[in-house]
Amino acid sequence: MRKLEEPAPVFHIRAMEPVDLPAVDALERAAFRNPWSLELMRRELTHEWSTIYLAEEADAAGGKRLLGFMVFWLVHDEVHVLNVAVAPAQRRRGVGRALLQAALERGRRHRCVLATLEARRSNAAALGLYKSFGFREVGVRPNYYADDGEDAIVMVADL
Repeated sequence: MRKLEEPAPVFHIRAMEPVDLPAVDALERAAFRNPWSLELMRRELTHEWSTIYLAEEADAAGGKRLLGFMVFWLVHDEVHVLNVAVAPAQRRRGVGRALLQAALERGRRHRCVLATLEARRSNAAALGLYKSFGFREVGVRPNYYADDGEDAIVMVADL
């Protein structure tokens, strides 16, 4: 018997606002061993080329629960992904996919022709996600991650 495909989850994607900083900071700290500082995240909100998208869903009390976020830049004809974080309890639900899709769509609307990012060599889940969007490996940045010296895989996708 064939398993029917479940519909992709629908998350509410919106731009981050300063009032979201505490929740985003908490998620960043839960998601990474070496998180971005609150001040760095605050500065990203001030740059005209930087966008932070949040993925949310309704909670049982009728409010919104933050599931993940993505920081990306639109510079000339390029989307550059800087940070993707999904709450540990929310992983493998399509949150990262929904955020990446939204960022790439925004890039296409702004006539971007290329998307770039770096990902940890050991992050198989992220590398698989990026490859599913057409990203290809184009290089390595040795010892890129300061916390443990891990290499970063440089990836590019045509939009």
